[in-house]
Amino acid sequence: MALDQVVGDGSEKLRLGRPGTNATSVAFRSSLHETEVVAPWSDIDADALRTAVPWRTFRWWYRGQKHYSGTYWAATEKDHVVYESRLELARLLLADFDTSVRGIVAQPFLLKSTFSGRERKHVPDFLLFTADVPLVVDVKPRHRVTRPENAVTFDWTRRLVESKGWRYQVFSEPPQAELENVRFLAGYRRDWLFDLGLLEELHTADLDGIPLKEALKAAPASPRLSVRSALLNLMWKQQFTFDLTTPLSRATVLRRSR
Repeated sequence: MALDQVVGDGSEKLRLGRPGTNATSVAFRSSLHETEVVAPWSDIDADALRTAVPWRTFRWWYRGQKHYSGTYWAATEKDHVVYESRLELARLLLADFDTSVRGIVAQPFLLKSTFSGRERKHVPDFLLFTADVPLVVDVKPRHRVTRPENAVTFDWTRRLVESKGWRYQVFSEPPQAELENVRFLAGYRRDWLFDLGLLEELHTADLDGIPLKEALKAAPASPRLSVRSALLNLMWKQQFTFDLTTPLSRATVLRRSR
């Protein structure tokens, strides 16, 4: 949907002009600097945003709060990353599980532009540094994505992000089984809790095509619970993969990553 097209659900329509990338500014706060950095969007590069800290002040819980906010310790970052809703936490979990993601920044910057006689501002939810190009993510429940004001914001942001050769995503509710599988495996994401020798023994074992219940027998000299935990850590790191679309169980078949 283009910004110079009609945006709406039929009951309400907006006709908008195009924002220019040269007229758009970006502001961010770097952990390396005490001051706010402001620059034209066309001048900024991804490396400058790697040390960005969340734009908004983190909101701790308070009575009557409508949002579920918190911090998540990301294995990718080896540090905590903030989120402001359960849906944002879901996207964080999936990003942390994604082996192509090299870095995660929450609320990375503020975009500001004026078009159609109105100043517009927007803070994306995440910036993911991937093995390919940066990915800017906005998180919104599916039933709210197409609301006129949200549709305008997402389309405007997409145009700006893609003008730099980056990718843009509006993330809504993921498949339930996939999220629950990743959420479960995330409990085994802290590498320092596992015996390196056992991890190596399991990693080199011939487990391709073996059900999880049989893979638990691959290191008979080690306690069964230790073997189970180590296998789940290797599955979190995707050294062994499985069908994410079905709930994880003892019958789950492991596949060695290629």
